[in-house]
Amino acid sequence: MSMNSFGHLFRVTTWGESHGPALGATVDGCPPGVTIDEAMIQHWLDKRKPGQNKFTTQRREPDQVKILSGVFEGQTTGTPVQLMIENTDQRSKDYGDIMDKFRPGHADITYWQKYGIRDYRGGGRSSARETASRVAAGGLAREAIKQIAPNVQITGYMTQIGPHKIDRDKFDWSQIEQNPFWTPDAQAAEDWAAYLDGLRKSGNSVGAVVEVVARGVPAGIGAPIYAKLDTDLAAAMMSINAVKGVEIGEGMAAAELTGEANADEIFMGQNGPQYSSNHAGGILGGISTGQDIVVRFAVKPTSSILTTRKTITKSGEETEIITKGRHDPCVGIRAVPVGEAMMACTILDHLLLHRGQIGENRGRIG
Repeated sequence: MSMNSFGHLFRVTTWGESHGPALGATVDGCPPGVTIDEAMIQHWLDKRKPGQNKFTTQRREPDQVKILSGVFEGQTTGTPVQLMIENTDQRSKDYGDIMDKFRPGHADITYWQKYGIRDYRGGGRSSARETASRVAAGGLAREAIKQIAPNVQITGYMTQIGPHKIDRDKFDWSQIEQNPFWTPDAQAAEDWAAYLDGLRKSGNSVGAVVEVVARGVPAGIGAPIYAKLDTDLAAAMMSINAVKGVEIGEGMAAAELTGEANADEIFMGQNGPQYSSNHAGGILGGISTGQDIVVRFAVKPTSSILTTRKTITKSGEETEIITKGRHDPCVGIRAVPVGEAMMACTILDHLLLHRGQIGENRGRIG
């Protein structure tokens, strides 16, 4: 099994390579009757596409999506939806010098050890270019969610770049789409611009932390033990290229709390249960509480840098490497819409699972 698919009922299979003729996604299990067209999906791809500012790779790809199947007269038919994005700005010659060398920190070496063959042009399937397929599928998922749970809103943003974090006291939702970092802190965006510009000019890179919040998710979504909502969300986020850590709610910081501090106290409100806090990140026992679902993931620095690094060749010889080409100084920036897409696909998948087994929630309170 090649493991290029994710999801239970809403199942996404991505295909294609960074420097191949095209890449895309085959989406099976999308409910029929979802209103969709290419422009609706394109809106989300435009958030992720490269070359939008000096802080992302200067590869110029329009990322124009084409719907090849599964849609008739503007609505999904219930059959597989095929989404394709053509590659138009490959510069494979940039990678000629590394065809026999392994980039430190990159999947070059493990792909070779596993398969005995690798597409060295941009990393093939290990390239962040693969995530365009996920964003296309996520656009479809968002439209399906609107029909099943119209109050759901999914928003991602950066909370940290390198050692520099946002000031939570300055959190402003309206600022997220007003700066190239998708950050809710306007002052942080200014500070980060100067910091990243210096790294970019030196040919270096840096990591980041991205947070994705799903608001309006109804209580009861998810399942105990092996299909927990947080289990699938963690796997979805960890599958994104360059992600090295995932947290739900308080995450690793929960280890520092006492039981008293960590407990989200419950009260009865006019519209049902209310909570004093959200350390759990909107999920208890793998099932949504109705609070905001909060997921956070850490993205490592881009492995392709212009700084000389020591490495080895396929024949085992020690050598040095400098990676030419066009690369993101902080891949975390374009990971924001990818995280949103993975949240959308996972939430929709669990909404469908819940509808299939339970229908409406059975446990009444009040």
